[in-house]
Amino acid sequence: MFQSSSGINGSSSIFRPDELQLRNVKLKLLYKASIHGFTGAAFHQHCDNKSPTVSVGYNKSGYVFGGYTRRPFTQSGQFVNDCEAFLFSFSGRMLEKYPCFSASYAVKMINNCGPYFGEDLILLNGSQPVVHSNPGKYYNFNARQMHGNDLNLTECEVYQVEETVIMAKPWRLVIWETKTELMESIQFYKPLNNSVTQARVLLVGPVGVGKSSFFNSINSVFRGHVTSQAISGSSSTSLTTQFRTFSVKAGREGKPLPLVLCDTMGLEENVGAGPVIDDISNILKGHLPDRYQFNPSGPLQSEAHGFCKSPDLKDKIHCVTYVLDASKISIMSTKIEEKLKAIRRTVNLMGIPQLLLLTKIDEACALVREDIRNVYRSSYIKELMQEAAARVGVPLSCIIPVKNYSEELELDTNTDILLLSAVVQMIRFVDNFFDDISGQLSSLTTGK
Repeated sequence: MFQSSSGINGSSSIFRPDELQLRNVKLKLLYKASIHGFTGAAFHQHCDNKSPTVSVGYNKSGYVFGGYTRRPFTQSGQFVNDCEAFLFSFSGRMLEKYPCFSASYAVKMINNCGPYFGEDLILLNGSQPVVHSNPGKYYNFNARQMHGNDLNLTECEVYQVEETVIMAKPWRLVIWETKTELMESIQFYKPLNNSVTQARVLLVGPVGVGKSSFFNSINSVFRGHVTSQAISGSSSTSLTTQFRTFSVKAGREGKPLPLVLCDTMGLEENVGAGPVIDDISNILKGHLPDRYQFNPSGPLQSEAHGFCKSPDLKDKIHCVTYVLDASKISIMSTKIEEKLKAIRRTVNLMGIPQLLLLTKIDEACALVREDIRNVYRSSYIKELMQEAAARVGVPLSCIIPVKNYSEELELDTNTDILLLSAVVQMIRFVDNFFDDISGQLSSLTTGK
């Protein structure tokens, strides 16, 4: 179902093709007003000459509505013919579709507006976050039922509709009957360095991608039921404001696993928002204590209370894992991309191995939502992974797609296997870190 936007700056709205009875398609997010701007110019910059498209509006009253057209948007000022165009709205879980009864006037191409259906529904009317609604000329709909007569938009999105291709064979091997073996390999893992009892993995990513949810999901797998220990949810700003270290337990009263997941404040576009690069550097070196309160105006100074001046190897980060939302890769801002690359340069200088988790794969691809075992048979998921690799600068082999638990009450074995596989890859990279340290020490000892 739709998730309504959490406000003008929110980014929680996700449109699913099956809600419009569009099967076996993928939706590529072209334009999101809260990111690109609530203007006709921004809409046309990202959406012109692309088709078919679904345009979606959201308002504070919780209504979700919009239109579909097979014709590409332009700025010609003319009407275009589209016998397949329709408007839609949702009431609860009920879809209402309103076809165009005069196909020659289905869509109009206006340069200073957003999606313009007939003369009946216009999103971003006059480059403002408002809706023009005047049913009856080319589309018949009940205005109150469609948008509750709330004409102020909190979000507007446009998606390109593309056919989903499922590969005959998976391009990456997953054995779907190995949950017990994966859990045991994690539970009985021992770091290669004897001075360390728990591998420390740092999760880094933008606001709302699912860093805290990933810990909750791993914790759920080992608890045997869905849990929510770390604060997670949907917000335009980071819900995590402290540096947190989370140790997973093997069952309710079990021993802590040899793994600590470290959570950071979410990266944000604006200067003075989110963690500063020096804080990330201090985390990597083991200087920051658990529950350190991030201060975007400046990093923790070495003279401050709680600053660990002489951290041991067990206090340092042994693997960095970037976390990105698969459904928003295509609209990741340049500023976030630059912040990720700056962090990556810092991590590279310290010789720490790096992975990338791609979350919300079920929201990105309908085939995966139907059966998560399609993850490596979906051509679209592979495309998203390739795009993530290019944007962050990591090899494709270092990217792991996962689905966190977010709305479920019970565990799913195949979801667990993907999550556990990601953890196994993390501890393999931790071993690489300790191998490298061992090699450095050996070189110093031998003088080579």
